[in-house]
Amino acid sequence: MKKKHFLLIALMCLASFSAVQAQEEEGTPLDKLAARIEILENSVSTLSKFKISGYVQAQYQSGQRDASLKAGTGKNATEDHFNRFGIRRARVKIAYTDTKLGTAVFQVDLSDDGSVKVKDAYYQFTEPVFGVVSLKAGIYDRPFGNEISYSSSRRESPERSTVTLTLFPDEREVGGMLILQAPKGHPLNFLKLEAGLFGGNGIAKDNDNKKDFIGHLSAAKSNASGSMQWGLGTSLYYGKVYQGTANVYSMQNKQFVLSNDASNLGAHASRKYLGLDGQLMLTSPVGLTNIRSEYLFGTQPGTADKSGSPKGSTLPSTDTYIRDFNGGYVYVVQDIATTKHSLVLKYDWYDPNTKVEKQEALTKGDQTIKTYGLGYLYRMNSAVRLMVYYDAVKGEKTAVSSDKKDNLWTVRLQYKF
Repeated sequence: MKKKHFLLIALMCLASFSAVQAQEEEGTPLDKLAARIEILENSVSTLSKFKISGYVQAQYQSGQRDASLKAGTGKNATEDHFNRFGIRRARVKIAYTDTKLGTAVFQVDLSDDGSVKVKDAYYQFTEPVFGVVSLKAGIYDRPFGNEISYSSSRRESPERSTVTLTLFPDEREVGGMLILQAPKGHPLNFLKLEAGLFGGNGIAKDNDNKKDFIGHLSAAKSNASGSMQWGLGTSLYYGKVYQGTANVYSMQNKQFVLSNDASNLGAHASRKYLGLDGQLMLTSPVGLTNIRSEYLFGTQPGTADKSGSPKGSTLPSTDTYIRDFNGGYVYVVQDIATTKHSLVLKYDWYDPNTKVEKQEALTKGDQTIKTYGLGYLYRMNSAVRLMVYYDAVKGEKTAVSSDKKDNLWTVRLQYKF
């Protein structure tokens, strides 16, 4: 009997121990609630590191037969005038920021033709000790001047200036750079230096061993009341462009002189720009006045018909024409008192060959372009903005080029989130 009693007691103890252990594993209701709260807090902490933003620009364009079309389908050859609806930009941007590891950014553009294009894909890290040096690598805006990095969602004209679009197609580049700027609150925070090496052909894949240098030194400050803000900057671009044939033309005595040498094929022509930019914002009884300007000059290798920069992975197979250029722009944006309305005046020009006199262009690629812009903005709220804008484009008349019929109206409705 004693043996049976011992086995019975042992079984009861084992059952009791298993029940207690199961209870400890499941935890009390308070323990369960605390565990769930911890999981929720971790999830919220992770999600708070993400930031999703973007904007959609739906627009209507009406222009002369040679105007640059940015909406809808291409123009019919028989159309003397055209009008189109379309989506100019539809951007979605995702940024993930970790205070210890830095920031990763990815942005795509959804076109109305169904294509999806990568606009940004980069990683930026700031050293944690002094917070002065940052490293940025990937696809992002070239650090040159002010207009390139000025977001299309904020810009007061439908497109960037001619000189910017010609020299810096797609605005962005593949490369890596260092950023030097003191942290906020430091007396030298108003100074910023950006300098890096880039592939030299836009967001296309890097296709040669040559790397282009781009640097921008800027300063920006405001007065104590915030009624005046100013900024100044200077930029340098030094790079190379592949020569696709043995024929290289350069200017001498207002004429192109040919250098035909087998060593020219596969060599690289120098591409050098210097830029100066300035910004001024003033608040007064008539409203906020925003003035921005930039001037660029330098040397640009191109073709007979164009002076644009490379933007693809395919190496050129055309003759090289080397020209000295200058160009720039001036924006004046005036808010109407404290209303939601603004008026915009803009002038920009691009002279691709400063070594020839006016109306003496030697090729189509030498034609000077001037654009006069007049616009109206209505900021319904922080998310919705209406733009009505007119571009009057004047091309220099020469023996080899004419003033195209390319004036253009743009009506744009933008939603930003």
